[in-house]
Amino acid sequence: MTIRIFHASSPEAVVLLAAAIDAGCFTEPDRRILLLSRSGPAPEAVADVSTSAGFERLRTRFDEVLSWNDAIAPFHPDGWSPRADDAPLWERHFRRAWGLGEEELELVVGSPHAGPARALAQVFAGTPVDVYTEGPGGYGPTGEKIPPLTGTRVRRLLHPDLVPGVRPLLLGEYGVEPRIVPAEAVTKVVAELADGDVTLPAVEEPALLLGQDLAGAGLISAAEEAGLRREMVRGAAALGHTRLVFAPDPYAPWESPAELLAEADRLGVELTVLDGPLPVPADVLLHRLRPALVVGCTSAALFGAARFHGLPVATVGTGLLLERLTPYENAERIPATLADAVLPALGDAGAVAEEKPRGGAELDGAGLEGVEVDRAECDRAELEEAEVDGLLAAVAFAMRPKVRPDLRPAAERYLAAHLDSHTWRYFKRRRLASLALPGVVPARLAFLRSSPALRRVARRARALRGGRG
Repeated sequence: MTIRIFHASSPEAVVLLAAAIDAGCFTEPDRRILLLSRSGPAPEAVADVSTSAGFERLRTRFDEVLSWNDAIAPFHPDGWSPRADDAPLWERHFRRAWGLGEEELELVVGSPHAGPARALAQVFAGTPVDVYTEGPGGYGPTGEKIPPLTGTRVRRLLHPDLVPGVRPLLLGEYGVEPRIVPAEAVTKVVAELADGDVTLPAVEEPALLLGQDLAGAGLISAAEEAGLRREMVRGAAALGHTRLVFAPDPYAPWESPAELLAEADRLGVELTVLDGPLPVPADVLLHRLRPALVVGCTSAALFGAARFHGLPVATVGTGLLLERLTPYENAERIPATLADAVLPALGDAGAVAEEKPRGGAELDGAGLEGVEVDRAECDRAELEEAEVDGLLAAVAFAMRPKVRPDLRPAAERYLAAHLDSHTWRYFKRRRLASLALPGVVPARLAFLRSSPALRRVARRARALRGGRG
C-alpha cells in the first residue's frame, strides 16, 4: 500500500494539485491525503483553505483532509522544524495520529527549503518527494541550500506554464526536471469550481484589480501599498474603464475600502469591492467575471489571466517593489522581475492595448496624464524567450551565488550584453561588485572576474573593513 501526502497552503495550490491529479501526473496510490496549513504572522486569524469557495469539489480528489497547524500546535507552521534527533519521534507520532501505519509514503510539497515542506521532508526521511510551484517564484533559484539527503530525493518539479518557453530554475542545482501541468487541466478544474455555488457581483466586463498584502509581508510600506491601489483605480479609469472590481487579498487583514471608493467616486467610475463570506480563488474570479482588464503587481493570477484565460493584463508598482526589496535575495524578486519584464505596465496604454488579441475589450488610452507613470516601465521592450532566460539566470545567480554557482557564465553573458539604463532596475551595483560581475568592473580588467583567488581576497578585505566599522 502507498500513501501520498499532498501539502497545500492556498486555494491556488489545491487547484494546481487537483489539475495535476486529473492530468495523470501521478500514479494511482492506495490513499491520498491533503494536508492543509495556514501561515502568516498570526495563522490562527487566517481563513483556512478548506473554507474557500468550491473547496468541496476539489476535496473529491483526496481520501482525507488533515490540518498541519493542528498537528504541530502550538508551534508556528512557518518556523517549526524538528531537531535532527527528534525527527524519528515525530515520524512515529504522525504515523500513529494520521493512521499511516508502516505503509510506504510519498510527499508532494512546495519548495522544500522552508516552512511545512521542509519539516515534512525532515520528518519523513527517505521518502520520495515531488515538488510543485503554482506561482512565478518557481522561475527563481531555491531559497537556500537544502540538504543533499533532501534534494536528491526530489524527482520532479510540477508547475503551470505561466511564462511559455521559460524553464524554471527551482531545484536546478539537483538536476530536478520540470514538468508542466497542462493548461487544459488547470482551466478544467477552474471551470468546475466556477460552476459551483460562488457568489459574485453581477458586473459586466469590469477591470479587475488584484490586491496583494505587500505591506503585510514587509515589502513596502502601508502608505505605498495604498498608493498602488489608488493608482490601479486611476490607471483603469484613464484607459476608459467605468466598471471596476477590487479583489483584496482574502488572507490579509481586512482594511476599510473607504479611501479607494472615494477615489473611484472622484473619477466618476463604479467600484465594487469583493467582500464575500468565503475566499474565492483568483482563477475563479477570472473565469466568472471575464474582466476586460486585469491589473496587479506580481500576483500569480496576473500571469494566469494572460496565459490561461486570454485576458489583457497590466502591472503597477513593479519598479517600486524592485527598488524596495531587501535583502537582494528576497524571494519576491523573481516575480517582480518577471512581471516587470514580460507584462505591460498600466501606464503604457499602447502595450496594454496590444494584449487585445488574446481576449478582452478595446482599450482607450486617452486621459493617461492623470496616472502616475513609471517611465522606465513604459519604455520596456518585449523580451525574447532567450533574453528572459538570460535575465532570470543573472538575477538568480546574483540572488543565490552559493546555491547556483553554475549560473555565473550565463549571468556574465547577459550582463555584458544587456546591462543598460533600463535593465539596471533588476540589479544592485553593490551586489554585482561583490560578485565581480560585469557592470561595475571596467572591461580592461574583466579578466580579474575569473580569478577565484582575487575574489577571495576581495571578500576578506570587505570582511575586515566591516569588522572595523
